[in-house]
Amino acid sequence: MSIPHAFCCAAIAAFALAVPPLSADERFDETQATTLFAFDSVSIPHTQNLRLEMRQPVRHAASPVLQRGAPGSPDALGVQFYGSILRENGRWRMWYVAFDDDADNRVASARWRAAYAESDDGLTWTKPELGLVEHRGSRHNNLVDLGGQPWGVVNLKVLRDDADPDPARRYKMTTHVYFRHHTRLGSLLPFVSADGLRWTPVKDVKPQRSELRRQDLLLPGVHIEPSGGLYQWGGFYYACGQNALPGVLTYQGRVCRLYRSRDFSHWEPTSSIAFVRTPQFEYLGAGRSREGEQCHEGISVWQRRNVLLGVYGRWHGAAEWRDVCVDLGFVLSNDGLNFREPKQEWTLLEHGADAAWDQGGLLQGQGFENVGDETRLYYGAWDPRPTGGPVRPRGGVGLAVLPRDRFGALAVDLAREGPGNYQLPRITAELVTAPVPVARPDFFLNAEGLGPEAALRVELLDDQERPLAGYAGAQAAVVRDSGFQTPVRWPGAVTLPGRVCVRIVFEGERRGDIRLSAIYHRP
Repeated sequence: MSIPHAFCCAAIAAFALAVPPLSADERFDETQATTLFAFDSVSIPHTQNLRLEMRQPVRHAASPVLQRGAPGSPDALGVQFYGSILRENGRWRMWYVAFDDDADNRVASARWRAAYAESDDGLTWTKPELGLVEHRGSRHNNLVDLGGQPWGVVNLKVLRDDADPDPARRYKMTTHVYFRHHTRLGSLLPFVSADGLRWTPVKDVKPQRSELRRQDLLLPGVHIEPSGGLYQWGGFYYACGQNALPGVLTYQGRVCRLYRSRDFSHWEPTSSIAFVRTPQFEYLGAGRSREGEQCHEGISVWQRRNVLLGVYGRWHGAAEWRDVCVDLGFVLSNDGLNFREPKQEWTLLEHGADAAWDQGGLLQGQGFENVGDETRLYYGAWDPRPTGGPVRPRGGVGLAVLPRDRFGALAVDLAREGPGNYQLPRITAELVTAPVPVARPDFFLNAEGLGPEAALRVELLDDQERPLAGYAGAQAAVVRDSGFQTPVRWPGAVTLPGRVCVRIVFEGERRGDIRLSAIYHRP
C-alpha cells in the first residue's frame, strides 16, 4: 500500500486543487452525514505519530437562558433541565421540569410537572400560555397536558419520530415517575403526542397521588431513574438512566443502564449496562452508595447517524451530602449499546463556583445543536449539597458553546520527532479509517491550521486498504483550506467499489499547526 514519499510530494504539487470550504449558506446538516470524529477510535482505528486533543466548551454569556418564574408560577422554585430541545422549522422547542413553590401541597410528586418553552434563536426563550393545565386556579401557564392527569414528573426526554405512521405518536416522551413499594421508587412512564403539547400515556393508567401504581409498572419493580436519555438505534427505542443495582458484575454506586422497546409501548424486562466509570470497578460495600466516583442520571444522547455522542453526570461522591458535587462528562457509542470515553475520566464541563447560578452540580439535558460556527450544548443545574435540608430554589437552563463539531482533534505529535532518547527521524503522521459505505466520493473535512505550509493529503483505499486508482498516489487530493466543511476533490475520480477506507497524511513544514476534528461523508 505504501507509496514513495518523493513521488507523493510531486503529486501534491501537480494535483492540489483550490477548493474553498462551504459557506454558511452552503453547509449541510452534519447529523445526517456519516461522521468520523477524531476521537472515535472505532471509526479511526489506525494512526501513526498523532495525538488526541479534547476541547471543553465555554459558558455562553447569556446563561442561564431560561430562569425560574415569578412566585406562584409552576416553576417558581425550580427549572430543572432534565429535558430536551428540538429545532423544528426555524423554531426552538424546549421541554423541561417545573417545580412550584406551593408548600401547602402535601403531595410531593405533584409539585413536579412537565413544562414547555419556545425560542426563535435558542438564546431568548418565552414560556407561552398554553391554557392546557390548571395550576392554582389558573390555566395561564406553560404546562403541557399529560393526559389530563397530575403526573409527578422529575425527568423527561422528548424525540420526534417522523417514521411512525400514526400522527398521534409523532412525538415520544419518556418520563421518570415514582411508585410505592416499602418506600418511594422510580420507574418509567412513556407518553406519545401529535403536537408535543397534549400527551397520552402509552398504557391506560391513572395516577395515585401523582404516582404510578405498582400493578401498572412497565418495567420490573426495581428503582430506576430512566429518563437520562432517549434515542432510537437498530429498530429499538432506548431509555437510558441510572440505578445502583449490579449487572452481571457489581459496581460502585450509580451506573448508566439501558431499557429497550420495539414499539415504545411494551418494554423488555432485561436491561444492559451502557457505561461504567473506571473507579466504579472497585466496590466500596453496602451502605456506601453515595460515595466514590459514579455516573449520575444516565446519558443524554445526540444522534449523529452512524455514531451517538453523549453527556453524562460525573458524580464525585462523599459520605455526606455537603461534600458531593457533579460535573459533566463525554462519551460516544458506535453500536447503540456500549458507550466509552474518548479520553478517560475527562471532564467536559465543570460545575459552577459557589454563588454562581450553576454552583455545586450540573445536569445533562438532551439539547445539542450546530448553529453557524458553533456547537451548542444546553445543560441544567442542581446543587446536591443542601440535600436533606430545607428546600432551596434551584436550576435554570445554561448554554455552553464550542467551535462547530470541534469536540476533539488529531494533531501531529511533534514530541516524538527530532533529538531525544532515541534520535528518531521525522515520522509520517497519518491515519487510516475503518471501511465506510459510500456511493460517491463526497467527503468533507472539519479542520483548522491549514495553509501553504500545512496540508492534508487524502487518499481513498478499498476495504483491504489497497490504493484506489484515481484517488491515491499521484491522484491524491490535497486540502489546504481550514473550515468546518471543506470539500475533498480528487482530479481523477472514478467509480468506487462500495466500501472505502480514507487515508490522511499531515504534511508541510507547519504540519504541527493542523487540527483535524472530523471527516464527513455526505449521503
